[in-house]
Order: sequence, then structure tokens, then C-alpha cells
Amino acid sequence: MAQTKNRQDIALKEFVLKIRDWFKYLLSKWYVFVIAGVLGTIIGFFYAGAKKPTYTATTTFVLETGDQAGGMAQYAGMAALVGIDLGGKGDGIFQGDNLLELYKSRKMIEAALLIPSKTDTSKLLIDSYLQLTNARDLWMEKSPALLKIDFRHRHDPLLDRSRDSIIQRAVSDINKNNLVVGKLDKKLSIIKVDVKSIDEVFSKEFNEAIVDQVNTFYIKTKTKKSLDNIDILQHKTDSVRAIMNGSISVAASVADATPNLNPTRQAQRLIPTQRSQFSAETNKAILGQLVQNLEMSKMALMKEAPLIQVVDNPVFPLQKNGLSRLIGGIIGGILLLTIAFISLIFTKLFKDIFNEAG
Repeated sequence: MAQTKNRQDIALKEFVLKIRDWFKYLLSKWYVFVIAGVLGTIIGFFYAGAKKPTYTATTTFVLETGDQAGGMAQYAGMAALVGIDLGGKGDGIFQGDNLLELYKSRKMIEAALLIPSKTDTSKLLIDSYLQLTNARDLWMEKSPALLKIDFRHRHDPLLDRSRDSIIQRAVSDINKNNLVVGKLDKKLSIIKVDVKSIDEVFSKEFNEAIVDQVNTFYIKTKTKKSLDNIDILQHKTDSVRAIMNGSISVAASVADATPNLNPTRQAQRLIPTQRSQFSAETNKAILGQLVQNLEMSKMALMKEAPLIQVVDNPVFPLQKNGLSRLIGGIIGGILLLTIAFISLIFTKLFKDIFNEAG
């Protein structure tokens, strides 16, 4: 027992001596920590000053998809009598996260980039984006021919290929670095769209453009089938009404054409008149059914149309995200001090290993 206790005392003493040795070593390198701290603070201070802040434009809106199946089903059977499909099956093409993915699609981002800037209508938003990424300066040095590209029009097949390539790259970069779309809560229908960049005006204008493009496309696509059905019903209604009016006109014209008809020649008036009256009555019944179905389709469209209500939209000044010089200096100093401490630890470990090996 005594021998074991002596060994423990020796091990504890060696451990304390080792800690003291390490402490003396690190203390002897105080100048390294001073230099690292000062240098890190200076680097962090100037880095924070050189790094441009980013501006975030945010739009939030509530999405109500509308009554699609319930509102249509009650009219589907009646409309089927005249060959019109009012739907009533399924819940539409945009469900769940599909609308969020629509915001990230190439078609929507490209359409937004090709919208003129509100502050300078002579420029498109893609021109503003290329300006903040300094793309044209690089073209001037490496590919001056790209400066001739006009994003408003297609005119040169060779330049059109480069034009499309530039747009695709811009879409990819925006998806990766500038655009963030999501729901505030999975259980809610509130969607949040963030656009961040180093240009405050571009952030706001592109946010408004992409929201307008996607929401307009969404509403048109959701109601396209119903609108097509209404157009068909309206065309059939107009055609039947025209035929019915024509039959009424024919009956009147026959009566006018035979004012003093010989009683023995009644067939000249009765047959055309009765035929026109029969046609008018038949088309009147059809017209009544068509008008009823047309009005039902319009009511169903009103129920089906989604509601998009903006809750918050971006206004100047936008939220500014940047690193202050003070915080940058503190972070830089701590970071370089940590690197210096780890470097000294490994340096002493390697020295001790080599000394023991020698």
C-alpha cells in the first residue's frame, strides 16, 4: 500500500512539474502572443472595413390555395352534359414545397432578371447584377466581344449562345448566394422570400420582381384550366344564341315576305315559320342550360382562384448585415492568438519528442 501511494505521489509531482514547465515555456513566449494579438487585431480591423456589407430585402405573404375540388364537384355533372370538364379531381399542380421550388426555377429567375430596373429603365436587372459582380470589367480584359450582348433582344446567333450562358450562370449564382425562400413555419402558409446582395437597390428590385413573376405565374397556371373551360362555354353560348336569334329573324322575315298570302298557299308561310320556331325553341332550351353552366363555372373559378396576400414587403432602408471594425478587430485578434497558442504547443511537443529520442 505504501509503495502504491509513493508511486501516486511521484506521478502527481511529475504532472505538476510538467504543468509548471509548460507554463514557463508559454510565458517565455509572451512576445509571440503580443505580436499575434496586435497583428490579428489589425488584420481583422482592416478586413471588416474592406468587406462590403450585404442588404437583405424580405417579402412575406400568405397563400390560400382556394377551394378546388369541393367547389367544382357540384357542377361537374351538369357541365358534363354539354361536354365540359370542370375538373373537381385532385388538388392542382402546386402542392407543398412545389411553389418554393418554383421560386428557384431558371424560368422564373431569368424572367425577373430581364425586367427593367425601376430606378433606371434603360437597364435590366441583369445589367445591375453584372455591375455588382464586376463581370463587365472581366469581359473587357478577356472577352471584349461579350460587351456587345444586348439582353433585351436576340440578334446574333453567336452572341445568343454566350447570352444564354451568362444568364444561366447568373441564375445559378443567385440561387446559391442571393435567394432564400422558405416557410416561416411548416404548419403555416406564410412564405418568406429573401434576396441579399451588396447593392441595396438591386436587392429590393429583384425581390419585388421575382415575387411578382412567380405569384402571377402561379395564379395563371392554377386557374388556366377553368379559364379555358369558361372560354369554351362562352363560345358555345354565343354560337347557340346567334343561331336562336337567326331562327327568330327567319320566322319574322317569312311573315313579312307573305303579307297577303292566298289561303290555299299557307304552306309557304307555315312550314318555314314552324321550322324556325322549332329551331328557336330548341336552341332556347340549350342556351338556358349553357348559360347556367357558364355562370356555375365562373362561380367555381372564383372559389378556385388562389389568394396571395402580401404581409410585408421590402422598403428602404433595407436590413444591413456587415461586420463592424471593432468586432472584426476583436475576432481577428482572438483567432490569431489561438493559432499562435496551438503552434507553440505543437512546436514544444515535437521538441520534447526529438529530445527524448536523442
